[in-house]
Amino acid sequence: EKSHILASCCDCVDLDEACDRCLKGKSVSSQTIDRVTDTIYDRLRIPWLFGTGAKKIDITILPPLIFLPIFLHIAALHIFLAIIILTSLPILVLWYYYITHQKKGHTLFFLSLGLFSLGYMYYLFLTEIMPKGNINFVHLTVLTCGLVLTLICLAQVKKNPGYIRPDHRSARIQGAGTSNVLSYSLNGAHQVQQMNWDSSTKLHQSDQNGELQSARNKFKTNWCTECKIARPPRSGHCRICASCVQRLDHHCVWINSCVGEANHRAFILTLFVFLLTSMYGISMTLDTICRGRIIFTALFYCPGVYNEHGTALSFTCAWYCTIVSAGMGYLFLIQLINISCNITERETRFALRDKTGKKYLCGLIIKTDEYNRGLINNWREFLKFQPSHVRTAIEDLV
Repeated sequence: EKSHILASCCDCVDLDEACDRCLKGKSVSSQTIDRVTDTIYDRLRIPWLFGTGAKKIDITILPPLIFLPIFLHIAALHIFLAIIILTSLPILVLWYYYITHQKKGHTLFFLSLGLFSLGYMYYLFLTEIMPKGNINFVHLTVLTCGLVLTLICLAQVKKNPGYIRPDHRSARIQGAGTSNVLSYSLNGAHQVQQMNWDSSTKLHQSDQNGELQSARNKFKTNWCTECKIARPPRSGHCRICASCVQRLDHHCVWINSCVGEANHRAFILTLFVFLLTSMYGISMTLDTICRGRIIFTALFYCPGVYNEHGTALSFTCAWYCTIVSAGMGYLFLIQLINISCNITERETRFALRDKTGKKYLCGLIIKTDEYNRGLINNWREFLKFQPSHVRTAIEDLV
């Protein structure tokens, strides 16, 4: 028998128990909360057309849509509220990132926050900044084109990052006296990599036991126990996407996808276009509401900006965009440094863990000599994604 209204919403026993314990002032176990959350996720659906049935809604997309406008409007009421909220928002986002990173689960929170922030800032620009008369058609066209180009680049990034799909031919090493073959499926196409372990190598095998053992250890390192494949060099397994990715850099929560060989250049282009568009929008906003002041100075000193709620809201949003742009600018800088050193974010973590890399500028730059071919060659390899120089057969078993 249900003892309260909330427990009557569904037949979930865990929800009944959780509600009873809350009403009695008792604690609820984390396992019960997880099961209740899973039930809510499963039953939160919207009707869908075309006869495909109701579609699930990922509840993590809702908080940015609800709370971001509320927080920004509250911050526009007074400068002290703005300081508190604009300081708390990055902390809350980083805290949620830490929680989701620990659980290694999918979340649409960050993608929803990014897309909604773009749309909401553009809406406020049209409704609050445009009517003030300081923005002409050319300014609006440039800003709109930047926004559209950012979304187009993001759509390209969201495509296949270079997933390596296992098949029945994957990762077989043939017997001694024959050539070794590394076989895998990349982007739907079967790839075969020939390892030149020929008879001359076999004749000198007795003198190369150390190298052979090292090659075997490297093969074990590149063998994915989850996907059951031998990955090509520099590939990695993403536990969130549950797939191996060619030249895996990292899993980016802001796009809810991995960054790999197939979409890394589009990822860099997206960051670049976003930063340009954001800085242009911030400069246009501050030039309108703080006329006659330098853009950087206007961020810290704009007299009378809180006299009108619309102007205060625009100023608050300019600061919000500045904070977001600073975070994305740091990510962009790290990416440029890694590309210049021909190292991925995943490889920097391994280099720090194994103490095989050198740190410069307080850890901002991590260098290893494994793939570094010089600045120009590194960028040429990135832009064309030409494979790095292939070593000898025993060294290149995997």
